[in-house]
Amino acid sequence: MTDTLIKVDLTKSPTENENIHNRWHPDIPMACWVNPGDDFILETFDWTGGFIKNNDSADDVRDIDLTTVHYLSGPVGVKGAEPGDLLVVDLLDIGAKQDSLWGFNGFFSKKNGGGFLTEHFPEAQKSIWDFKGMFTSSRHIPGVNFAGLIHPGLIGCLPDKAMLDKWNAREQQLIDSDPTAGLANPPSPGTAHMGRMQGEARDRAAAEAARTVPPREHGGNCDIKDLSRGAKVYFPVYVDGAGLSVGDLHFSQGDGEITFCGAIEMAGWVHMKVQLIKGGMAKYGIKNPIFKPSPIVPTYNDYLIFEGISVDEAGKQYYLDVNVAYRQACLNAIEYLKKFGYSGAQAYSILGTAPVQGHISGVVDVPNACATLWLPTQIFDFDINPSASGPVKMLDGSIDMPLSHDIA
Repeated sequence: MTDTLIKVDLTKSPTENENIHNRWHPDIPMACWVNPGDDFILETFDWTGGFIKNNDSADDVRDIDLTTVHYLSGPVGVKGAEPGDLLVVDLLDIGAKQDSLWGFNGFFSKKNGGGFLTEHFPEAQKSIWDFKGMFTSSRHIPGVNFAGLIHPGLIGCLPDKAMLDKWNAREQQLIDSDPTAGLANPPSPGTAHMGRMQGEARDRAAAEAARTVPPREHGGNCDIKDLSRGAKVYFPVYVDGAGLSVGDLHFSQGDGEITFCGAIEMAGWVHMKVQLIKGGMAKYGIKNPIFKPSPIVPTYNDYLIFEGISVDEAGKQYYLDVNVAYRQACLNAIEYLKKFGYSGAQAYSILGTAPVQGHISGVVDVPNACATLWLPTQIFDFDINPSASGPVKMLDGSIDMPLSHDIA
């Protein structure tokens, strides 16, 4: 049988587990070691470490301290891995823990992180999703049922000191350009959990350890839904042993993870295998991970495709801005789904959780970029295609997502 090298107890805090960490730093000790060619299983907390509960209140989404996340399992040291190598990670299988067959999706309060559409959804809300084998549905969002594409939202290797210093310098420069805008997240030592590090060494490292919020050169929080069963990832190695960590598992996610407390977040496990390509970074000119996607995807082949252009809700023109264009495609899809009886929040949650595709469709026709959102029609229990008779309102509005008003 394959060994489970890291186990988690969901009844305990992740900060009690020395094989868990929530920052990136080259001095975090390896939790365990493997050989090239080994396969093994790592269990994971959900990204909040169990803070979000399976209930009908969004107070936990409102109140979470976002400096505590993400909780990652690792680092796993790979014997013989050296800077400049490529670590080849085969994702053999991924699943939910049997004592936690549910997940959550939510929107952070504008006062606590916000999100992609925070101006439209400024208050904390959440939906709970139950897993039934490979399918999921939510008591808070009736009329949808879809197959999951389970994947780690966050996976990567430890940075070296030079890489860490580069991250901190460039992100601090961005913060300094507009200190009140929340453009990046600097080190936050008070809530850093540094695995097995203790005492003064822990405190020194925590003061400069990078937050896990963004993707970076090493991988990290990329939220690529196609990194599922059967995917293969090639990670740059920056430290001896590579230091592979994983967490933030998603049962399903729409492209962009637009709800931020996004996808369907869950606790679970990852079965993986590791190999090395010596000197692979230079051989292939790689500075960011590359991957081969999973051969297993939900088979949805009928879509409604919503366009967006780089003109915002107020009519302001932007120059080839794909972010604005995708935002408009999402808002257009939300307005469409509201015609069938969904609240705006329910529609927004569908786009963050279902296997929605996002595409950059055009970036050359000045001044407007064009982005598209592909919504699979087969996930609905009713027909959402346009017709001459108009939309049939399938929902009466009696069921909605839990809402928590901001604390003044």
